[in-house]
Amino acid sequence: METSDKPVVVVTGSSGYLGAAVVKRLHENYRVVGLDRSSPPHPPHQAECICFDITDPGSVDKALARLRLAYGDRIAACVHLAAFFDLSGEDDPAYDAVTLEGSKRLLKGLQDFELEQFIFTSTMLAHAPTAPGDPIDEDAPFDPKLPYRASKIRTESMLREENGDEKLVLIRPAGIYDDDGHSTFLAHQISRIYEKRLSGKVYPGDLSRGQAFLHLDDLLDALERIVDRRQTLPDVFPVLLGEADPIPFGELQRLIGRELHGEDWVTWNVPPAAAKLGAWAENRIFGEDAFIRAWMVDISSDHYELDLSQAKEHLGWTPKHSLRHDMPLMLQKLKDDPYHWYKDNGLNAARVSAAKVEQATEKAAAEEKDESVAEQQSAAREHDNHMRTMHFQMLWVHWLVATLGLWLATAPSVFGTFDQTEFSAAVQRVTEDRGLWAASMRSWLTAWNNVFTGLAITALAFFSMKPGNGWAQWANAALGVWLLAAPLVFWTPDPAVYANDTLIGALVIALTILIPMMPGMAREGMMDDGDIPPGWTYCPSTYVQRLPIIALGVVGFLLSRILSAYQLGHVDGIREPFFSSPSNLNGSEYIVTSDVSKAWPIADGGLGAMSYMFEILMGVMGSRMRWRTMPWMVALFGIVVGPLGVISIYFIIIQPIAIGTYCTICLLAAAAMLIMIPFSLDEIVAMMQFMVWNTRRGRPFWRAFFRGDALPGSSKGGTMGFDTPPREIARQSARGSLSLGP
Repeated sequence: METSDKPVVVVTGSSGYLGAAVVKRLHENYRVVGLDRSSPPHPPHQAECICFDITDPGSVDKALARLRLAYGDRIAACVHLAAFFDLSGEDDPAYDAVTLEGSKRLLKGLQDFELEQFIFTSTMLAHAPTAPGDPIDEDAPFDPKLPYRASKIRTESMLREENGDEKLVLIRPAGIYDDDGHSTFLAHQISRIYEKRLSGKVYPGDLSRGQAFLHLDDLLDALERIVDRRQTLPDVFPVLLGEADPIPFGELQRLIGRELHGEDWVTWNVPPAAAKLGAWAENRIFGEDAFIRAWMVDISSDHYELDLSQAKEHLGWTPKHSLRHDMPLMLQKLKDDPYHWYKDNGLNAARVSAAKVEQATEKAAAEEKDESVAEQQSAAREHDNHMRTMHFQMLWVHWLVATLGLWLATAPSVFGTFDQTEFSAAVQRVTEDRGLWAASMRSWLTAWNNVFTGLAITALAFFSMKPGNGWAQWANAALGVWLLAAPLVFWTPDPAVYANDTLIGALVIALTILIPMMPGMAREGMMDDGDIPPGWTYCPSTYVQRLPIIALGVVGFLLSRILSAYQLGHVDGIREPFFSSPSNLNGSEYIVTSDVSKAWPIADGGLGAMSYMFEILMGVMGSRMRWRTMPWMVALFGIVVGPLGVISIYFIIIQPIAIGTYCTICLLAAAAMLIMIPFSLDEIVAMMQFMVWNTRRGRPFWRAFFRGDALPGSSKGGTMGFDTPPREIARQSARGSLSLGP
């Protein structure tokens, strides 16, 4: 057949993945014309491209005039693929502008031709999900619970109303894939399992449910049959296309894990709320997997099983492919060439092939002659290599943490706290005065807590040895915090246990997120060496600046431990040189056993010791750039020193009013807290300015808050060093000599 004798088929969205495949499939028997945007990519060479903007009436009119001039008035079919989709799950005006109004505008324009058939590509997901064993047919109810689905439903309704003499076909395909993947949702699921990410091990929905898929070749076969049989199809022909037997989510997970790793992949169910929180953290904080959205969690149990009777009756079509049989081939291609598989599926290829990514970026830089980009990428590679080297150099830290965990787990056997029965009179006094459980029970609880916490610390330390397992370090840091609090929660009667838990808790925190560098910090922030904020004359985060806070924190910690020891019954009394009380107790003893003190469920002296320990650790943590690389930590540091310090001072002030005496140690601890406040102000101001400036330049707020970022305009240096006179350090710290302007 001569080319000029072939029927004309118009394909919108002809430059896309699906549109290009349709063009190539139909061009043998039809003259294919692509209607698409003027920007790249362009349709395959088998189709002429007529550029248009479907949202612009004038542009549509010009494109159809060009179509008439070149191809005449007769059009066999229009395969309408152009539509709007947004991963956010939020409604967008483009759904109406592109999918609804654009489709209406196109149909009305084509009705001026001798149009035989208009094919609209809808979706299987327009229907409400069902349960296993209850297949969906074309008359099943719709469910417009998401903007994308709602736009398809509205457009189908509009097309039925506007339908003229042309045949109307409403195809509702399942999720489309091919032998190389090319299914966004499926590709991301595969990548998470391939990389053995935690998000690939959990699922918030019912694992016994699933959704039908559709191989690209089967879709093209159905489309070709629809166009070929346009004369015999019903005037309005909705048709579902997909596999009849969907693979359940759990089975799909196991299949992928078995093919990629030779094992049955274990998937754990998690509550939807936890999954949404994880998705939020990944997107807003870590930026690790911007694909996952909360709305995906809401549909994770949706089941789509299709009744294909319409396709069989009118098209003689049944799918020749199934995802179960095609998945091994798809995954083999991934294993053979991870880099290109990731790249072809729109994934981050740097996760699987750093060497090839480097070569590709270097080649692109050479072609574009962009030396600055090449230098930045080289610096990024050098930084990554440095961080990996540093990780292996710091493995001793994790071995030491594992040892501390074993020390903690065996400590109860050394201290004899499993079956301790004899306790001092002071412990008995505290037990009766506070109405606590028996001292032997508290000792037993503390012992088992140490065993389980110690074993968990050891296990997490081994996980931390593998690069990329920053979560394990954070988990150990959380256990370190718990160790500081556990003796207070259990009112441990043994002073050795209290001292041991406090020391190990502090060491575990320091050895997991302080000495080996806090995991999860943004690479951009660490690569930027600027430590002086724009408009400032000095760095607000130098160690010289922090030394007074650390020293005062040590003083406060040691003093608070004395109060805590008396409240827990570890000592019989407190030395009080100045103040007495109405009872036989001195001022300090009277204060820490008063009704104000008893209002706290734990020893408030111990709570103060914990706060001072946090101040010490946070004072040591981080480099001179931490005002922008660790904003969350600076903010927490400011809360501990500032508001909590003010509250502590307030309680000191009300002592003579509410209780009738003073506590010398309390006064000294409050004085240390009061002196700390001005030393911390300038760093807090610098952090707040950084967050404002960084947000103004379009960077994500929460990601920068938790991971840090670079800040253009900051400089390197600083005017304060270890040889700076203490008076100058105090003066600049308290005054905060800086410019508040941007």
